[in-house]
Amino acid sequence: MKLSWLLLLFGLAGLAGCGRPFDIKTPPGFVELENQEPDFAYRALSPEGVVVGVRVMSLDNQGDLDFWARAVTLRMRQLNGYALLESVPVASRDGTKGTELRFGHDEGGKPYLYRIRLFLAQGRLFVVETGGSQLDMASYQKSLDWGLATVRVKCDTFVSPVLASKTCNRW
Repeated sequence: MKLSWLLLLFGLAGLAGCGRPFDIKTPPGFVELENQEPDFAYRALSPEGVVVGVRVMSLDNQGDLDFWARAVTLRMRQLNGYALLESVPVASRDGTKGTELRFGHDEGGKPYLYRIRLFLAQGRLFVVETGGSQLDMASYQKSLDWGLATVRVKCDTFVSPVLASKTCNRW
């Protein structure tokens, strides 16, 4: 009997090491895509091609939020040709402070918008992205805002430090 309880405990502890280190709800009108390219921990798509994605980078305490906002802005401008339209402070659902960068880009005479939210938590950089044509982004504005408002990047249960370590697998 003791052995079965011990195996169950180790099994549950093992499950705590799997899963995403964040939580996001798929916005209405979108479907979550499985088996995405390795850069993305999460991606969802609307029928019109508007995307929501989350990338996670381990940092080992390298850089602060201002550093990463500047680095992303430079990359988007220099390598991708996007113009920074606005930078606004945001917070995740768990209260983690972040920055949202809003970019614009014309492609084939058609305007595109790209929003990137950056959060630092758990020794990681969380990059939450949305993008699509300006017209499609406008039609999904409420849905996107709802989905972005569900993002959590911190573990917030009493067992998190013990079982979850640097992941939030109870999502």
